[in-house]
Amino acid sequence: MNQPTFLDHLPKFAFFTGKGGVGKTSATCATALALADQGKSVLLVSTDPASNIGQVFDQHIGNQITTLNTAPGIDALEIDPEAAAATYRESIIKPVRGLLPKTEIQAMTEQLSGACTTEIASFNEFADLIADPDLTSDYDHVLLDTAPTGHTIRLLELPGDWSQFIDEGKGDASCLGPMAGLESRRSVYQAAVNALSDPARTVLVLVARAQRSAIQEADRTSRELAALGMGNQHLLINALMPDLDGDSLAAAIRDQEHKELASLPSGLARLPYDTTTLHSRNVVGINSLREFFTATPTQSEQAANHVREVAGKYPPLADLVDQLAEQTHGLFMTLGKGGVGKTTVATAIAVALAERGRDVLLTTTDPAGNLTDVLDGTIANLTIAKIDPDEALREYQNEILTTKGARLDATGRAQLMEDLQSPCTQEVAVFRKFSEAIREAQNRIVIIDTAPSGHTLLLLDATGSYHREMLHQMGDNLAATPMTRLQDPEYTKMIIVTLPEITPILEAEQLQHDLKRASITPWAWVVNRSVAAAHPVSGFLQTIADGELSKIEHVQQSTEGMAVVPILPKPPIGRNSLHDITQPLSVADSTTPR
Repeated sequence: MNQPTFLDHLPKFAFFTGKGGVGKTSATCATALALADQGKSVLLVSTDPASNIGQVFDQHIGNQITTLNTAPGIDALEIDPEAAAATYRESIIKPVRGLLPKTEIQAMTEQLSGACTTEIASFNEFADLIADPDLTSDYDHVLLDTAPTGHTIRLLELPGDWSQFIDEGKGDASCLGPMAGLESRRSVYQAAVNALSDPARTVLVLVARAQRSAIQEADRTSRELAALGMGNQHLLINALMPDLDGDSLAAAIRDQEHKELASLPSGLARLPYDTTTLHSRNVVGINSLREFFTATPTQSEQAANHVREVAGKYPPLADLVDQLAEQTHGLFMTLGKGGVGKTTVATAIAVALAERGRDVLLTTTDPAGNLTDVLDGTIANLTIAKIDPDEALREYQNEILTTKGARLDATGRAQLMEDLQSPCTQEVAVFRKFSEAIREAQNRIVIIDTAPSGHTLLLLDATGSYHREMLHQMGDNLAATPMTRLQDPEYTKMIIVTLPEITPILEAEQLQHDLKRASITPWAWVVNRSVAAAHPVSGFLQTIADGELSKIEHVQQSTEGMAVVPILPKPPIGRNSLHDITQPLSVADSTTPR
């Protein structure tokens, strides 16, 4: 097995990070096996909620260090981040349960139910492994299939007494609540952070696909963690489309990937990097892992075979558009994790409805305007409004700092500023900008290409935080109505966008669960960029397509409304390309090889 170059001088700790679905766990497991094959002893640690390392190695692992029978030299540990967060949340709430009113307990619980709590609780679980050399002295390498965010590290390094800040502003902080229970472990976290920033001990492997959103996420992570001292970084571009003779779809995707690699952000372009080739099947088992870094399609994989037909079996986006077109007003919101195509789906729906004579306002958070710039002013009945999320966040942060921050000392302001860097805060900042558009949906169709999480909505509705106070400043009626309007299925239709892959679907299910906690049930799911729906020609892509079908069927069982959108040869920029997304799936002959 040819090694990736980052194995040449691998330090003790290696963190693999990247957005969901890029292949972090597969890359981590393949690296562990490569090291074990060299005679190295490896501890493999997962804190990824979508982790399947037990399935990869065909062995139950769980939250105790377990020796892998199928891979001598590797021990593994799975940390369930949700379970860690629940345990941590209870450790903070239990002492005051029965002492505080029920409403305050509910508010505390919600404050401790966000992404920040999960990240901090996960870090708390594996911090000892990094901070205490004795715990890992038996291993040559410790590999983790996730990495702490810059926000988490900065929270852990905040000066002063977290509990004092929280007590002074009880119910106001959106993500500093989790810090209250960590004061006693400050020295452990400092030792862990020191290890993370030591290039002799730690490398950060940035895993990405050759796709714009994944590369942008890798670049953001690289810059953020480099600023905190994690400068020893390596880029791994995973799952490049192989050269498949006679398959125009594969050729177009391959060409687009090469364009993305040729225009890497300057920071990533300076990093050492490796690439891997796309696999037609899930990477499961020792043989697949050994081929992870070197595999190329075999002759048999490239030969055309039979694939079950998607057209006619799964509804196209056109069917959802037909249902939405029955309305003359209302709010339609697309939501999903980064890179799944929320803006593309929202824009395609907006164009289709406008062409049917509906008065449509499309509100987008795509600051680059890649999709909407070419449409602005060219389609009757369609108005486009742009919101820059970063600008909205800066404006919101400044307002908070000049109001609440004015009463704090320098340490308190530093804590408040980091609190205002949380994902929840950006959601609230953008949501404020959306509020006027939400009201407009009384009179026209309003389409918004993102939506706040259920956790953020519950914070706004229940905690009395400064976020809610800021919404009140916009008017009494407005502050009270966005939540109820989002909960009204006649007024609002939430559309979850995902991909036909395990991790994006799991992340989408978590979003749906979170919304249901806020009494919001998504109206429909859109499975975007499906190879199966694109009628692939080569046997390689047909194998991928066949693997998608069970995932699409899983989604279909999870929701009453669903649509499948085929992967397109080129990015859907422009009116004609967007039409391709909302057209019925053509039915091809599924009985003969194609």
